[in-house]
Amino acid sequence: MNVIIWARVSSREQKEGYSIDAQLRATRERAEKNGWDVVREFAVAESAKRGAERTVFNEMYKWVKSNAKEKKIEAILAHKLDRVCRNMRDAVRLQELEDACGVRLSLLDNQFSPGAAGALSFNVMAAVAQYYSDNLRSEVLKGMDEKVRQGWPTGTAPYGYVNSDDKTEPIKPHPEKSKTLMRLFDLYSTGKYTFQELADKLYNEGYIYRNSTPKFQRTALSYILKNRFYIGELVRNGQTYTGKYKVFIDRATFNRCQDVMNGRNRRTGRQDLLFSGCLLRCDICGAALTGEKIRRKLRGGGVNEHIYYKCGNNKENDHPSIRWQEDKLEDAIVQELDTIRIPSPEVEEWLRETLVAIFSNATEMQNQQRKLLKKRKTELVNMHDRLLNGYLGGMIDETTFAAKSVELKTDLGEIEKQMLESNKIDASRAELALSVLDFSQNLVKIWHGSNFAQKREILECVSSNRKAGHLNLYMTMRKPFDYLSQTAIFKGCRGDWIRTSDLRHPKPTR
Repeated sequence: MNVIIWARVSSREQKEGYSIDAQLRATRERAEKNGWDVVREFAVAESAKRGAERTVFNEMYKWVKSNAKEKKIEAILAHKLDRVCRNMRDAVRLQELEDACGVRLSLLDNQFSPGAAGALSFNVMAAVAQYYSDNLRSEVLKGMDEKVRQGWPTGTAPYGYVNSDDKTEPIKPHPEKSKTLMRLFDLYSTGKYTFQELADKLYNEGYIYRNSTPKFQRTALSYILKNRFYIGELVRNGQTYTGKYKVFIDRATFNRCQDVMNGRNRRTGRQDLLFSGCLLRCDICGAALTGEKIRRKLRGGGVNEHIYYKCGNNKENDHPSIRWQEDKLEDAIVQELDTIRIPSPEVEEWLRETLVAIFSNATEMQNQQRKLLKKRKTELVNMHDRLLNGYLGGMIDETTFAAKSVELKTDLGEIEKQMLESNKIDASRAELALSVLDFSQNLVKIWHGSNFAQKREILECVSSNRKAGHLNLYMTMRKPFDYLSQTAIFKGCRGDWIRTSDLRHPKPTR
């Protein structure tokens, strides 16, 4: 008799130590014992998830159906029923195969007698196999849901992370790929690169996707840049959970990448434009300004080149035209940066001396406070020691000792708390404050002496939001530059000059 052999384990069972080799060995021994000839063997380790395509099973079914008569196949030999049938549909197909081609199912552990009783036993065992599969799926999904609720992802760690055997931290940042991931997001968030340019840039800098595929592919880049896993969000069944794993991509960078991909920041593909990327936005719709170079040939043979920036929103027909020439846009930015500068040298010097005096006084007061607190702490400790000696000497009863001891310990705890608070004033902050003042007063000079990358960093440092309208530029300054730019600044100690945020040009007051 000619037979074929079928062996199967699910992915989960394979991890738990179940072996296809053991099934093949047992079925081969049974075939040899009975004198059967094995025509072909089918073996598969497949996922047991619902809806998964049973490729090898379908291949086996079609092959047997096509070759049963030619090769005189009479049986499919398997270890037991649930190795072949995962559900009632599989059982029905095998029964149809027997009816159409005469190929019956032969099992090592389960035997079914002919007739109605055998068919009933077969159907019951198939139903049990389906119940086991459905119950296993339910338990696995329940475990996966609970793991996500606890803040940990399921399955293989995404790019940049690695699975760990540590139950307290089952997923950790990969020591090398995490650096690649940070570089990937940083580069793409600038809006300077297409996917192809980004892949080339990473490859040239020595960052690889994996050993078999060193250069990133478009699909991989798109999946990574859209994956909210990297900002600590786990999405499952339409719900979002907060991850407990370490996150090294900040939300601002991630959002800028989404703007690039969604068209709110149109990529120019150029790296020689000062205000490319998400640096400037349209004051009307919020879309990023995109740059373009326009070259015009001159009659003398030369080329006149201009760079313009316009709103990247092409969807709204009634959108007013927003178009700036780069040199005029830079002039407007320089004017905004110049508002941070104190126009009077006397006021600047006064502010400098005031900062030094404030921090000097604060440091001196802090030192004096520390001495007083330390002295008070010593007094309280001595008082508690004397109280304890009096109690041990029998001069103080237990009730009085307990009450007074609690009072002294409470006072001592309050003193220690105040000592910790007094250490919060850092003397180095005076140097930092003076450095910020020097930076703000020389900002325009620093700007003119900087390259494109440095100018972009200056804008990010000084301002949190930059919008361009049809005629005006609006910048939201960060602290403390907003104070220097918008609040009243006195030209002299007498207050004979003042500038407010509503006045571009100062006027003397009377």
